[in-house]
Amino acid sequence: MSIQQQINTLRNELREHNYNYYLLDSPIISDYDFDLKLKELQTLEEQYPEFYDVNSPTLRVGGEITKNFKTVVHEYRMYSLDNSYSKEDLLDWETRIKKLVDGEIQYTCELKYDGASISITYENGNLLRAVTRGDGMQGDDVTANIKTIKSVPLQLKGNYPPKFVIRGEIVLPHEGFNKMNEDRIEIGEEPYRNPRNTASGSLKLQDSSEVAKRPLECLLYNIKGERLLIQTQFESLDKARSWGFKVPKAAQLVNSIDEVLAFINYWDVKRHDLPYETDGVVIKVNSLFQQEELGYTAKSPRWAMAYKFKAEQVSTKLNSISYQVGRTGAITPVANLEPVELAGTIVKRASLHNADQIEKLDIRVGDTVYVEKGGEIIPKIIAVDISKRLEKSKPTQYITHCPECKTELVRQEGDAKHYCPNFYGCKPQIVGRIQHYISRKAMDIEGLGGETVGLLVNAGLINNYADLYELSKAQVIPLERMAEKSAENLVNGIEASKQIHFERVLYAIGIRFVGETVAKKLAKHYKSIDRLSKASIEELVNVDEIGEKIGESVRLFFDMEENITTIERLKGFGVQLELSADKLANQTEKLNNLTFVVSGVFKTVSRNELKKLVEDNGGKISSSISTKTNYIVAGDKMGPSKKAKAEQLKIPIISESDFLQLLI
Repeated sequence: MSIQQQINTLRNELREHNYNYYLLDSPIISDYDFDLKLKELQTLEEQYPEFYDVNSPTLRVGGEITKNFKTVVHEYRMYSLDNSYSKEDLLDWETRIKKLVDGEIQYTCELKYDGASISITYENGNLLRAVTRGDGMQGDDVTANIKTIKSVPLQLKGNYPPKFVIRGEIVLPHEGFNKMNEDRIEIGEEPYRNPRNTASGSLKLQDSSEVAKRPLECLLYNIKGERLLIQTQFESLDKARSWGFKVPKAAQLVNSIDEVLAFINYWDVKRHDLPYETDGVVIKVNSLFQQEELGYTAKSPRWAMAYKFKAEQVSTKLNSISYQVGRTGAITPVANLEPVELAGTIVKRASLHNADQIEKLDIRVGDTVYVEKGGEIIPKIIAVDISKRLEKSKPTQYITHCPECKTELVRQEGDAKHYCPNFYGCKPQIVGRIQHYISRKAMDIEGLGGETVGLLVNAGLINNYADLYELSKAQVIPLERMAEKSAENLVNGIEASKQIHFERVLYAIGIRFVGETVAKKLAKHYKSIDRLSKASIEELVNVDEIGEKIGESVRLFFDMEENITTIERLKGFGVQLELSADKLANQTEKLNNLTFVVSGVFKTVSRNELKKLVEDNGGKISSSISTKTNYIVAGDKMGPSKKAKAEQLKIPIISESDFLQLLI
């Protein structure tokens, strides 16, 4: 047997033993024998580096150092899930989806594991890349660290697609977490707070050999790709298992919401016996065809719902109420609490939301309050224990003036929040707007963080985001914790931001109510900041999905002379304030003011490609048929009720090829 054959044989044997041990839980050789084979392979690989394999089992031990984790755009966006807390929520969800799809609906119920989300790409059966969730659009490349996790296959088994993405959670089992804490306590270190945060932090360790020492596991639950020949979610779980992935076996296929609730009730009790943390159940429409028909909202898939188990609650004392000023001038009251442990973390503060919430709950300083951490990241106060209220207690008087600049607050009719109107003179607003401008989803300026923005403003070096482009290295170096290299990175990062595309710049400049999705729609419609700045409220409201509130806010922004001055300065610095030539080249007005519903399975282009063609050519995609629909683009398996409704409303049904003809 040649050296190359020996190496390949050892690799295949070790992969099979790893699969038996970590996925089937039925090892056929001892740990000692496994280690001997691994050392034999390591020795051969060191002697014959020409046979290096990026996915060799020897790389499980780590050793690669990552100083800076590269940002990677997700090929398929990672959406958040809508949450539900009752049977009524689930029935409402079922009612909504039944209006949008034909036929009986089955559901796949899966446990919702509390870990760190990961997206892993495989190509030709080999692990290509692993990326954290990040903001859903892009995340960090943590491939070297993920390769050290034994339950993540480096090379697949069986009949797998040539390329696909698989999603899951990186979790830390209770047993391993407890052992890690015992070891830390023994050497005098502080124990870790909870398994979820420890698992998440592990993915960003710079030394992959340190990650390899942690007993992390990867539980997979979702496959994304083109033409995968998989019909249902439940089938995809079976397929993933057959390719070598660790897929929890608790998943169940059910036919009704009553069966969903039976699954939830069972696991609400039994979850405490699981080796991992779980905080709910994810219910998915089983048919992938129906999932495609249902599509997505701006934030979540319509075909899935997370049912959250009852949140943990604790009681503690409210010591004081402070008030924060946001970048838009919105005032947020914050409860400062007697520290208490809740869901594995120490809670010292909780949001009180607004004056109405304080009045509704009659929350007073000195009260004993109940705090909950449910679907929200930030804890909230849900009730007051009146029986423990102090005799001298007085109702809370909401502040009347800004806590920072002392300007009198305003509150518009119908708005729950109070606002500080001192837009250009209130320091937290100034700092907040610049922090928003440099943030990851906006200009993503490398080398410049929120804390540094505060230092720059306090030093009088900047007063708005346009000032950033006049900063020099010499001005920045004297700042606290700023060395020559970091000052250089900051200035270079600001210069590089001039290449950020217009739609992200539009989001970055911080127009109230203009989030990422709205910024994209406005950029696509108006194509430049100049055209947008001249639009009337009536014209803005006519843009797809732009309501009066957004229209008024956009108009108000451009009616402020200071904002126009800032925009002109950005233009002078070379910031992208119109759609780039390549984006304009791919867009036309051929389908302008036309609304399409896409239904069925297509042959020439995928459903997503077809939707993109509609939008790139000025059209609008709708998920349901109405009198506003201009065309139904129908593929194979179009639902009979959609067809009947289209015929009833006399809406033209066109084929895939008919649609493509419209673009010629």
